Amino acid sequence: MITIDDIARAAKVSSTTVSNVINGRSSRVSPATKARVNSIIAEMGYVPNMSARALVSQSSKVVALVNYFRTTTNAAFDDPFISRLTNAVECTLRENGYYLMLRSVSDADELQSFLQNWNVDGLFLTGVYEGDELYTTLRNINKPIVLTDSYLSDYGNMANVGLQDFEGAMLATNHLLKNGHTRIAFCSPPIKSGGVDDMRLKGHCEALKTAGVTFDPTLSFTSDFSAKAAGRIGRAIAARNDITAIFATADLIAAGVMAGIRDGGKTVPNDYSIIGFDDLDWCRLMHPSLTTVRQNTQLKGQLAADLMVSMLENESAAQNVMLPVHLVERESVRTNL
Repeated sequence: MITIDDIARAAKVSSTTVSNVINGRSSRVSPATKARVNSIIAEMGYVPNMSARALVSQSSKVVALVNYFRTTTNAAFDDPFISRLTNAVECTLRENGYYLMLRSVSDADELQSFLQNWNVDGLFLTGVYEGDELYTTLRNINKPIVLTDSYLSDYGNMANVGLQDFEGAMLATNHLLKNGHTRIAFCSPPIKSGGVDDMRLKGHCEALKTAGVTFDPTLSFTSDFSAKAAGRIGRAIAARNDITAIFATADLIAAGVMAGIRDGGKTVPNDYSIIGFDDLDWCRLMHPSLTTVRQNTQLKGQLAADLMVSMLENESAAQNVMLPVHLVERESVRTNL
């Protein structure tokens, strides 16, 4: 049976170099050496046995991205933000010789069952809440864990890559206020204390307070996280005459609201101005193009994966990284109302 050592002797390189080539750690090997090693692998017919290697090393080289969802739908990965984040995580892991597994769970018991049946080296999770039973479960898992968009007072054994959600909401609301809007609807998925949408609501309220505008709870709308559900909000807003602008906490929600407004016989931005959050690729393709708060989802995924690799390879890793945001002005806000 051909081994890594056989390949190394034939290529006149170290076994570590051969392992780097096999595991996709191309940044650690020169292109010429990589080509030579791959040529010899093909000539000798070497086929790596990942299962056998996992048994020997106690490492599967597999990291799971777990989407913890609490809705009645089974479309956990339909969210375009999650898709972009997943792509960035997978690319970075692949470059470092790791594999990504996707899984959705709805509670802590389902996560425990998953971990009992699959030997994954680490976990990525989005949107973990400190008061949730899942948080307690994660604190007792002896594996590297990297969170995204999680506001915790104690991260324990976990790292997190977050965002300036509060500041981003202030940017959006201040932009609407600057353009003469004071009757601003706030649209989001159902808000849970300590979550991303909670922080964006607080930022929205702070901007209003600073401008001397009282927050009106009747201008707050929530729906399931889908364009169809957000469309119902848009139709409800179109039936009212006391709203001039909307801040939606996600571009997907904003797109649904805009569709609902059109269904209600009104238009953006002539009748209603609207700002989203995330700056997904299709925001500039919408009509009108969507003004939004931009976050760098690609960078967020890369940093999360870099933290994971550092933890897996017993290197030090920052515990809580906060990424900046900025406002991208397009056509969906009517200026100088």
